Amino acid sequence: MKHLLSIEELGLEDARRILDQAAVLKRERGMPPRFRPLAGQIWALIFSKSSTRTRVSFEVGIRELGGDALFLNANDIQLGRGEPIKDTARVLGRMVHGAVIRTFAQQDVMDFARYSGIPTVNALTDEEHPCQILADLFTFEEKRGTIRGKTVVFFGDGACNVAASWVFAAARFDFSLRVAAPKGYQPPALLLARAGGDVQCYEDPEAAAAGADLLYTDVWVSMGKESEAAERLALLSGYQVHRGLVARAKPGALVMHCLPAYRGKEIDDETFEAHAGTIFDQAENRLHAQKAVLAQLAGSRMP
Repeated sequence: MKHLLSIEELGLEDARRILDQAAVLKRERGMPPRFRPLAGQIWALIFSKSSTRTRVSFEVGIRELGGDALFLNANDIQLGRGEPIKDTARVLGRMVHGAVIRTFAQQDVMDFARYSGIPTVNALTDEEHPCQILADLFTFEEKRGTIRGKTVVFFGDGACNVAASWVFAAARFDFSLRVAAPKGYQPPALLLARAGGDVQCYEDPEAAAAGADLLYTDVWVSMGKESEAAERLALLSGYQVHRGLVARAKPGALVMHCLPAYRGKEIDDETFEAHAGTIFDQAENRLHAQKAVLAQLAGSRMP
């Protein structure tokens, strides 16, 4: 495994190793460190988008694995003045040992990986959010066992990056995915065809929720979509996760939100608080899953 650029390109064997290693890293966190695969390494975090969970989890994770993190806001380096990503990549590739990139265009992450020659992690683009979905899969399996054969429902903007990564994960991990969204916010037909797997689109959120093992939602107005806020809120208002939808799912179904949450919009406050334990375990698991990703990219496994 040389890079983590997308769930689409991530092989099942590599993904399973990441999830298995995340469990060990979580269990052993706080013990005297015996596993430091990034010792002597410096990793650059290149962020064009704001972040709480992604930045903190990667900076902490890099340091706990023995490395050092160098945070670079894209607006503070020459990228912000128009330097091509491939030139930045060729410079940083001679100075740091790996890169974590959070930006708009998926092609920028792919170009960086190609031209830098160093391990590269997609920490979010407009097309995919692979680190989030790995943490989500880890959280589900930690609480409910294998996700294979289960039913996941994504409510809201089904054409967003998180939903796209769920679409690719459905085929890779062999579970059913339902996307509950208005027609204009469902995953593109070309993406569904490319991904394969058992993915169904619903306009009726109650029908989508019936018998589900996991109800999942995300913000309705993603970064870069602020000009569409009024239209999005109006069209997506019927897809809020609330007690009525949870009641239609299987008894004990999990509710997840990748945060930040805008209560009263994509999820109501009552439902959020009722499932806050799962949601904040999910947030914590970003750290453990991403440490496992970094260890795999460093070519190391737990002894």
